[in-house]
Amino acid sequence: MSIRRRGTAAGAALALSGAGVLLGLAASPAQAAEVSYATHCVPPAGISPIDGTTKVEITAPATAKVGDTVDVVWKFVQAASKNPDIIDLPANSVQPSGILKAAGAQAADIAMQGTRTNPAIPKGGAMVLSDMKGSIKLTTAGEVTLTPDAYTVNAMSTDTKCTPKETVQKAAAIQVTGGGGGGTSSPTPTPSTTPTPSATPTTTASPTATGGNGQTDYTGKEVQVPYACKTPIGDKNATSPVQINARRNGGNFDLTVQFKKSVMNSPADIPKGSVKPSMEVVLGGADKGTVHVEGPTNAKDIKSGDPIEIPDLTGTYKPGASGTSTLSPGVLTIKALGTTTTCTPTKTEVSLTLDTSRQPGGASGGTSTSGGSTAGGSGTSGSGGLAETGASDHGALKALGLVAGTAILLGGAVFTFMPKRRTR
Repeated sequence: MSIRRRGTAAGAALALSGAGVLLGLAASPAQAAEVSYATHCVPPAGISPIDGTTKVEITAPATAKVGDTVDVVWKFVQAASKNPDIIDLPANSVQPSGILKAAGAQAADIAMQGTRTNPAIPKGGAMVLSDMKGSIKLTTAGEVTLTPDAYTVNAMSTDTKCTPKETVQKAAAIQVTGGGGGGTSSPTPTPSTTPTPSATPTTTASPTATGGNGQTDYTGKEVQVPYACKTPIGDKNATSPVQINARRNGGNFDLTVQFKKSVMNSPADIPKGSVKPSMEVVLGGADKGTVHVEGPTNAKDIKSGDPIEIPDLTGTYKPGASGTSTLSPGVLTIKALGTTTTCTPTKTEVSLTLDTSRQPGGASGGTSTSGGSTAGGSGTSGSGGLAETGASDHGALKALGLVAGTAILLGGAVFTFMPKRRTR
């Protein structure tokens, strides 16, 4: 009995050992190798190029068969630079993408994509970039080498492009054997795309406004306004559709300025109460000067991927002259997180024309209101060289370099504001 037990135990051990050998022969363990290389990064205008060292770790299967589709991972051990001493970067505001070069038995550019996942990064802090993933279908037997190449860092819709300054050493290799075929495919991550703005709704101008016949509501015409914007990171140009409406309030007019375009998604989390827009409406015709209008700050936190809107801008116009006065969109200012962007129209477009009677305080006495009245249906219209309305390929006004940071590791951040669509 004792001898028989020993034989049984020995046989079991031998069987387990043999199974282990078989498993070892069948497995294709992942390998990870690190390389470092000098890198030149070009951020958006307004920030100097950056030269630094990128350290990358590439993980890939050690062996595979022809026909297999294998997954590879690019891990940033070290980015080429730290976050500049400009502004803190919020969590989940930076996304990397890049190219991994396959060579040897098979040549290919493997598209790599990371997620927009990062901790909050203080000014001067080390950049933390998410792992990038991609896949390649193996078509030829032999050794396939993997070498990191150029990559791009995106933050708040702005790209910083980084390229090697020297020959980069291979970071991993896959030994590909013939036969097999039919490996399970893993789709290559598809880079996210910016939503395409919807067409601008077409508006029909009403007859010129008059102050008589008990009329109280005046609807302006939507005009396309080209802006030149001064931002903390440089100059930018953008075009936005704007409409000015009015409601008579005694001898004054309550103004409502609407930015009309389809919404776009936020590229990062934005805390409530952090964005404050305002505008100086330009007076012409019989009256001169400007009227200050402003909108409320965002009342709720805006999560990454949620729509961003520019609210109605409201204020009170006190006429400084009697006669026919025109109102046109003027300088737009957006303040957020301690930074200011100022956008000035490069061409004046009249949105609304009113018959006015001079009031105490005049045009310069106009004041903004927090709520404002929404202009209603009957009434009026703009005149004087109005821009053509309808569909436009221009993006809505971009308030640049503001929300959730104005600069990133390798460049400046750009935040795109898209006003909400109006329901008529």
